[in-house]
Amino acid sequence: MTPARTGRHDREHIVSVALDLLDRFGLPDLTMRRLAAELDVQPSALYWHFSSKQDLLAAVAERILSRIGAPPEPGTTVSLPDAARRIRDALLAYRDGAEVVMSSAALRPGPSRAHDLLLAALDEDAAAATAVLQFVLGHTLIVQQRMHAESHGAAAPPSADSPVDQDVFATGLALLSRGAGRSAVSQG
Repeated sequence: MTPARTGRHDREHIVSVALDLLDRFGLPDLTMRRLAAELDVQPSALYWHFSSKQDLLAAVAERILSRIGAPPEPGTTVSLPDAARRIRDALLAYRDGAEVVMSSAALRPGPSRAHDLLLAALDEDAAAATAVLQFVLGHTLIVQQRMHAESHGAAAPPSADSPVDQDVFATGLALLSRGAGRSAVSQG
């Protein structure tokens, strides 16, 4: 269901409509032309608010990640499993959510709400936060790909986010928490 029209299209409303289209049609079919048609405007009108489709997708990624909540206050303790699950849950809340956030992170590396949450869980270790974020994005992308395949009958159950997926996610986080990757790199 398309978000209610406000009479005037501002950046927030356009992102809301883009998220609705993402859920209905998926990332490959989230085009500026389709978004403009949904808003009943010319595609060129969208460029008043967004310099490019990638700029729009970055705003969509920010909205997806807003589901994890505000960054923790300085000095607040956040557990790594809790932080990673909050990010994963935000990604799974939208069709192709992991792919949108992943493409935005790849093209616009730097701080994000997810990275900030992981920094709080990892004592401000930026490299570790990036490694965990990449793991969460990759794992969730695989789960969402399987969900898409299952919805089209191309894959058989178990369904996405099965106990097996949850176990793999927990195992990956445990390995990253122990620093297995960091010690292997430093020994090489």
